Amino acid sequence: MMDLITFKIILVVALFAVSLGIAAYSTWGERKVAAALQDRIGPNRAGPFGLLQPLADGGKLFFKEGFIPSGAEKFLFILGPSITMFIALVTGAVIPWGKSLNIGGESFALQVANIDVGVLFLVGMVSIGVYGMMIGGWASNNKYSLIGAIRASSQMISYELAMGLSLLSIIMMSGSLDLNKIVADQGTGKLWGLFEADGFNWNILYQPLAFIIFFVAAMAETNRHPFDLPECESELVNGYMTEYSSMNFGMYMFGEYVNMFISNALIATLFFGGFNYPGINWVTENWGENVAGILSILAIMAKAIIGILIFMWIRWTIPRFRYDQLMHLGWKTLIPLALINLVITGAVILFAGA
Repeated sequence: MMDLITFKIILVVALFAVSLGIAAYSTWGERKVAAALQDRIGPNRAGPFGLLQPLADGGKLFFKEGFIPSGAEKFLFILGPSITMFIALVTGAVIPWGKSLNIGGESFALQVANIDVGVLFLVGMVSIGVYGMMIGGWASNNKYSLIGAIRASSQMISYELAMGLSLLSIIMMSGSLDLNKIVADQGTGKLWGLFEADGFNWNILYQPLAFIIFFVAAMAETNRHPFDLPECESELVNGYMTEYSSMNFGMYMFGEYVNMFISNALIATLFFGGFNYPGINWVTENWGENVAGILSILAIMAKAIIGILIFMWIRWTIPRFRYDQLMHLGWKTLIPLALINLVITGAVILFAGA
């Protein structure tokens, strides 16, 4: 009979493997999406349909020389990408990845760490992530790297404010910082107060503006095009990663792709019902807890992958912002809109008694 500790260990290993696997194959997907939009073929040599290309890329990064500039702060030089990778992986611990599974007559929640302040934990981890870029750029002893790190820091701080304000409207609606409660509220109740919504009472239907703000801020936080100014090659060679090679560079790159996966899983959790899907309660009652649990895992994974594909589609469609445009969008557009949305949400809750 499985105990809770054993289940948690298995869940941690599975989450680690899935996060790295999706990050690796996101690089393959990125090239395939780019190829489709540009009428090219994309990876097609390493394995069927180029499916072994991520393994070839990983092998190349492992076997390349790990060069460290002579004037660099060696400890901090290695610490920078390590922080980025660590923060990217640890944030997924508080996300509910499914309803529950029944093993040996006991129910196990599909969440590594069930804490009451999950939203606060995520915001705190995201704010720490900027140190990985800043430390890497500063420790490289390269002016281009330092400029890229400063740009990355100012960009992330700017968009974190808009992201946090958009989150407040969701917190006001649920009355809790617990991600489990936020997800549970989207799986029950009456949609717009009119009819029963079994697994389809999603926050996107109540907070579309908050979703748009959070979505744009998430792209900026993950340095995705058109917000990839920190590594803009035409201006700064490769930004804060200029002096990095081998798996030190690989950890930065993989950290960004893991961040993209976790960010889209979080978007699904906050705005698209998390692991909920239409009819989840009916499935639980008629087909059992395990079937409903497995379908819930597939549901949140499908939502996250769709989000990743949208991120890629936007990257190869919209041109890069200038740096002044990027900062103006964050400070003069997204933050005021988030504040207006917050006031409207508070007024509706006050007068409608929601």
